[in-house]
Amino acid sequence: MTSAGDPAASVVRAVFGEQARVSSAARLPGGASRETWSLDVRADGVTHELVLRMDGPGAVLETGAGSGLAAEARLMRAAAETGVPVPRIVAEGTAERPYLLMTRVDGETIPRKILRDPEFAGARESLTEQCGAALAAIHRMPVTAVAEAAPPDPLRQWRDVLDLTGQPHPAFELAFRRLDETRPDPGGVAVVHGDFRNGNLIVGPEGLRAVLDWELAHVGDPIEDLGWLCVKAWRFGAPRPVGGFGDYDTLVAAYEKAGGRRVDPAALRWWETFGVLKWGVICVMQAMRHLEGGARSVELAAIGRRVCETEWDLLNLL
Repeated sequence: MTSAGDPAASVVRAVFGEQARVSSAARLPGGASRETWSLDVRADGVTHELVLRMDGPGAVLETGAGSGLAAEARLMRAAAETGVPVPRIVAEGTAERPYLLMTRVDGETIPRKILRDPEFAGARESLTEQCGAALAAIHRMPVTAVAEAAPPDPLRQWRDVLDLTGQPHPAFELAFRRLDETRPDPGGVAVVHGDFRNGNLIVGPEGLRAVLDWELAHVGDPIEDLGWLCVKAWRFGAPRPVGGFGDYDTLVAAYEKAGGRRVDPAALRWWETFGVLKWGVICVMQAMRHLEGGARSVELAAIGRRVCETEWDLLNLL
């Protein structure tokens, strides 16, 4: 058993009382600025299966409702109220560090297993429709769940990020220019999850169980979420365009049937292309973090090598 140490124990005592004990703890992979732990907590004769997220040691304390774990908790509560499958928030606070405690949802998040293992054959049949319905529910959330006053211009935002890298990428420059010339009519304004994709979904044999990772949520065009789900990187080698498990028409039909906005196929294509471009810029940034010593990591280096993949994908889409 891996020990979560005093910070997790402090959270457990603050939430469940001084007699509560952590009977099992395992740190979950991923995240450099935050720690995520799977905990079994024994309190009042009951075992609680939980997930604890904490800011890393030395992180800047974020107490505002519009930032950090407090914002994530607010978003997940709003999502639950509109019918999005999410873990239930048990508690949040600042025991020794800012933390968010939620129920643990059993299931699989590893895309390779979801897309290939026989156990998930049934899930693959229903996952596209379930994702469409979940996205429609996300886009019904009140925009006040996000602290932003107005959506930023996504092209300008990521254009500025690429400029800051100081690196030449002609395929990205072409994509920025083409996307700027072919902007679709706005699809409205809604809460956008920002990272709704295979890998951030908990899936069981029957399909979607929970939507994770709300830290990139923002106000924007709801079709952005659908396009991001279709980005080639999130197919993980599988041939089907929606997360590797589904098709465009099924996703759009399920989304619209569940109350989502009307989806213009050209707009969906535009947002998918934007998503590939955005992922390409992120790959550049991750490579620079590794090469410049910000975070020496084989994982970051491997992501950096995928820049050429996104350039090829963009040229095919354009």
